[in-house]
Amino acid sequence: MALEVMIRKQLGAFRLDVQFCTQDRPLALLGASGSGKSMTLKCIAGIERPDEGRIVLNGRTLFDSARHIDLPPQKRRVGYLFQQYALFPNMTAAQNILTGLHACPRGERQARLQELLRTFRLEQAAQLRPRQLSGGQQQRTALARILASEPEALLLDEPFSALDSSLRWQLELELLDMLDTFRGEVLFVSHSRDEVSRLCRSVCVLTDGRSEPVTTVPELMAAPRTLSGAQISGCKNISACTHTGGHSVFCADWGVSLACAEQARPEHRFAGVRAHAWRISALPAEGAFPCRAVRVLDNVFSAIVMLSTPAGSSGPHLLRAELPKEAWAALADAETLYLTCPPEQVLLLTGGGEP
Repeated sequence: MALEVMIRKQLGAFRLDVQFCTQDRPLALLGASGSGKSMTLKCIAGIERPDEGRIVLNGRTLFDSARHIDLPPQKRRVGYLFQQYALFPNMTAAQNILTGLHACPRGERQARLQELLRTFRLEQAAQLRPRQLSGGQQQRTALARILASEPEALLLDEPFSALDSSLRWQLELELLDMLDTFRGEVLFVSHSRDEVSRLCRSVCVLTDGRSEPVTTVPELMAAPRTLSGAQISGCKNISACTHTGGHSVFCADWGVSLACAEQARPEHRFAGVRAHAWRISALPAEGAFPCRAVRVLDNVFSAIVMLSTPAGSSGPHLLRAELPKEAWAALADAETLYLTCPPEQVLLLTGGGEP
């Protein structure tokens, strides 16, 4: 079972060009706002029509521009959970769920409705309208309505974006439980790497409408291969670099050379180092370069230290390091700090644009 997507669509100056397959579910589409995530879901659901390409779900062709196939949304068997849930405001929770049971034999609808109300713990809220429901009840009602139609794929479009932080964690746990029982394909859209880390197994990064190859979530977080992958995975230190030969690159924004475990190649145009990867000392050491702390931000359990580099003391030249508070306390009085990075922690990145 798999959802295969290979589509292109021109929207003014914006061009959507994505290709992926959900072989390891749930698959996340991860990207910044405006990267094309929601438009991709709308094309899969049949709400929008791609200019060209094809979409295949479990061997069924939903869209194929070359063969002139374009199934209407009601025939695609794709459930789409919108950001705001899109419940009918003048219907009760039970009535909303019933709209998803239109294909169920009339004599079986009430029994199936009661089963869904029990499954999603909505018995006490069945006669309430959406404005009377909590955020969690609204989400469960929307999911129950979607699953009532027995879809083969579930599209989740930033399902927690409308919720406050106190409710989001509980609903994440509930969604995890639901996904464990759903046997279809799952596509999860988010701009939050933390949500993706907790909820998904594989990920496809979208940048300005273009998709990168699918990778596992642990691979993206540990060793992104592209500039956009490193940025979306949370890497805070990225510099343009030049290949100096062998296992070394010169980071122009910082004015330093870094040794790297991987063989550097000309296509590696950027280097990245995560904030926790720096090794900081008050004493000079072989391979270390001097920096000066220009600002310290107090985090809950750590200190975030902004450091000037040999290339400059502002803008992209500042490095960000994060270390335990007690470790920073032992260094805070040093006028000059010396930084090194283990070669295996240096990320060599391909891609264009600016870091």
